[in-house]
Amino acid sequence: MREPGTLLLAETDRILIRSTNWIGDAVMSVAALREVRRLYPEAHLAVFARHWVAGLFEGQGIVDEIIPFSNHRSTLKWRHQLRSYDAVILFQNAFEAGLLAFLSRTPTRIGYSTQGRGFLLNRKARPRIKELKRHQIYYYLDLLFQTGVSELDYANSPDFRPDISLTPTAQSLQSSDRVLKELGLDPNERLIGINPGAFFGPAKRWLTDRYAALADLLAREKGAKVLIFGSEGEKPIAEEIEAHMEESPFILAGRTDLHALMGTISRCSLFITNDSGPMHLAAALGVRQVAIFGSTDEIATGPFSDHAVVIHKHVECSPCLLRECPKDFRCFNRITVDEVFETAKGLLEE
Repeated sequence: MREPGTLLLAETDRILIRSTNWIGDAVMSVAALREVRRLYPEAHLAVFARHWVAGLFEGQGIVDEIIPFSNHRSTLKWRHQLRSYDAVILFQNAFEAGLLAFLSRTPTRIGYSTQGRGFLLNRKARPRIKELKRHQIYYYLDLLFQTGVSELDYANSPDFRPDISLTPTAQSLQSSDRVLKELGLDPNERLIGINPGAFFGPAKRWLTDRYAALADLLAREKGAKVLIFGSEGEKPIAEEIEAHMEESPFILAGRTDLHALMGTISRCSLFITNDSGPMHLAAALGVRQVAIFGSTDEIATGPFSDHAVVIHKHVECSPCLLRECPKDFRCFNRITVDEVFETAKGLLEE
């Protein structure tokens, strides 16, 4: 652990942030990104992110430059483009991220000493958020403190409140309008989003027949148009829910890029979701939500929002953090349709 003193970076530095690869993690890193901007307002701040995440940072007034990339360019090729930066802060934990920083000859290379990459960094930290029992948001903030980018010990400060807020841009709202119009929907109608998927695995997914029953209740009793979100790969889950329903939902699975996803979630009166990237997006957008947890831990990865309610049955084997349940899905089986509906109704009536 470092001793308090002069901040590591200079006000005029060119600082590059290597973003995480997944939407949920990227949302949770926004608070740390905002802190770098606050601490170094005159620095040139850039974010280097996978193309499917890069749009998250557009129009938020945090960074000066966004460098999107895909797998079509090797680490060796990218190192030339990144040589103009004075410091790189690695929010992503992979060895490859450390290697790229090293090969690009960036003078100050900051990151967690994970994946055996410690020798590639000259400012490194030890992950300690789990032992402190703090939310994953503090993982990225604590990196700033431990390496001297910031003097504030965020994880132990009683007064600091992380800010992950995001604002839907004009582009995201226009993309949302286009998708909704294709489905015959008016953006001003009461829209309720359901996100039944979770990329990590089925142990994070509440039961599809219960999502179907819940969606029917919301459509009938609250007069809502129910939107079923998801990726292209999660389209079969959405179609299975539709097959179990009496009312007609609107399937958005596979129809939304990141811009349309952000815009459409922001238009929802309520969002009901598993632990997932869209859950974190809804939290950042300030949308009321019910988050249904199974195998994971809401203390670590729950929605960081005052507008969210988490439903989680803490059975003897939870949180197991497994992709698939080796038992009888007891954590999810104990969450009833009526319980989720009553929680949703309470949020809608606020």
